[in-house]
Amino acid sequence: MAVIKKERKPKPDASTTRIQDPEGTRRNILEIASKEFALNGLSGARIDEIAARTRFSKRMIYYYFGDKEGLYLRALENAYRQVREGEAQLDIEGLPPVAALTRLVEFTFDHHHRHEEFIRMVMIENIHHGQYLQQSDAIRELNVTAIDHISRIYSRGVEEGVFRPGLDAIELHWQVSALCFFNVSNRTTFSMIFGRDFGAPAQLERLKSNSVEMLLRFVAKDEAPAER
Repeated sequence: MAVIKKERKPKPDASTTRIQDPEGTRRNILEIASKEFALNGLSGARIDEIAARTRFSKRMIYYYFGDKEGLYLRALENAYRQVREGEAQLDIEGLPPVAALTRLVEFTFDHHHRHEEFIRMVMIENIHHGQYLQQSDAIRELNVTAIDHISRIYSRGVEEGVFRPGLDAIELHWQVSALCFFNVSNRTTFSMIFGRDFGAPAQLERLKSNSVEMLLRFVAKDEAPAER
């Protein structure tokens, strides 16, 4: 008796996925690539490893991003885009300036803590002296919004008499970034040197509160933090 074989449906391959959901494909590749670059740097990252951890082939990765340097640049842009989009979603326009600045610092602190790959990629780009960032108009445009954001908060504070005049918005952004960035970039070394877990929840809350207070003292008209 003849054996009738059932036809098997072909499994969807990467090209099908690409056609059905190109943005999802890009997001998945960028997510995995960001972790690989953050862990191993640009020179140490391997497209083979990125492909193995996604559902897509090396050929598809090259199709979307050109080469490893192109993928790295897109991952770096995406990392900056995430933090800027998070800032844009903060509902602070109607808050008093002190409360608005407090929320901005707290958001930045929490975002950096939750996205260590962003911190590591920025550190890696500094090792490369910003040569890839320099190629990206997108990153410069994204960070213009960050300066506009903090500038509006500061200007309102000066107008309302709670912030001292004469400060530079870019330098304020630098100070916020420095306080929140260091908490991630140097956490391991500080924890080992001083025998304290700087990543513990209670410690993080203290550091976040301290960061807010330092910024408020810095901008306060009377050199003391206003009531929150």
